[in-house]
Amino acid sequence: MADVNRDDVNKDKDKNITGTENIAETITRTKNIAETKNIVEIKDLKKSYEKGHIKALNGIDLEIKEGEFVSIIGPSGSGKSTLLNMLGALDIADSGIINVAGYDLTKNKKLDEFRSKKIGFIFQLHNLIPNISVVENVEIPMFEGKLSGKERRDLALELLDIVGLKDKSNNKPTKLSGGERQRIAIARALANEPSIILADEPTGSLDSRTSKKILEQLNKLHKEKNVTLIMVTHDMNVAKLADRVIEVLDGKILNSTDNSLLDDNIDIKS
Repeated sequence: MADVNRDDVNKDKDKNITGTENIAETITRTKNIAETKNIVEIKDLKKSYEKGHIKALNGIDLEIKEGEFVSIIGPSGSGKSTLLNMLGALDIADSGIINVAGYDLTKNKKLDEFRSKKIGFIFQLHNLIPNISVVENVEIPMFEGKLSGKERRDLALELLDIVGLKDKSNNKPTKLSGGERQRIAIARALANEPSIILADEPTGSLDSRTSKKILEQLNKLHKEKNVTLIMVTHDMNVAKLADRVIEVLDGKILNSTDNSLLDDNIDIKS
């Protein structure tokens, strides 16, 4: 009878335990998401431009759970950015129902209040104001709140510390790299303690190494703060970081796929 190496047996056992734990964590997270309430509810949402000749959204139905990380993919002109704009009340629907974080965006007239209290925006171009300091840029969303000047500054510095840029707080954005500017944009998006972060191609203008750091930062903040994260991207490798991937084509949702069921060979046509 061949001798059995106990170390090999123990290694295999450890691998099995680790695999089981990873599966258990995924199942637990999926279950927790399934049991939470919807933070986004959209029904038959339509939006067109050029007097109806361009149908950007053509009957979208969508539900997103509180605390979920969702990626929206699709080719250029598919309607994904229009959908993100609708979620952030940056555009108005022609028809349909859109409820986000307790606000009926088809009826509510206080859209500025909704944006300032519920939404954090991160765009491909960071949209920082170049002639004021980094910390002042982060403070901007706080001015509609009730914080004192000292409280705003303290919170802004805390957020910059989270993204690893507290030491750059007095610099102007023009003195920083593209990756650093995008991290400032993340800090600014968190300034109003939003229920939802909307990210439109947040790594689209960055190199792969910097993109990875930004995505790790976003994913970490999403998990630690349980913020709902909705991200538009062309990159399937980026999309697959999410809990769920939604594919949009011709203004409609083509597929909504759980991360664990994704096809590695899925192709996004440009």
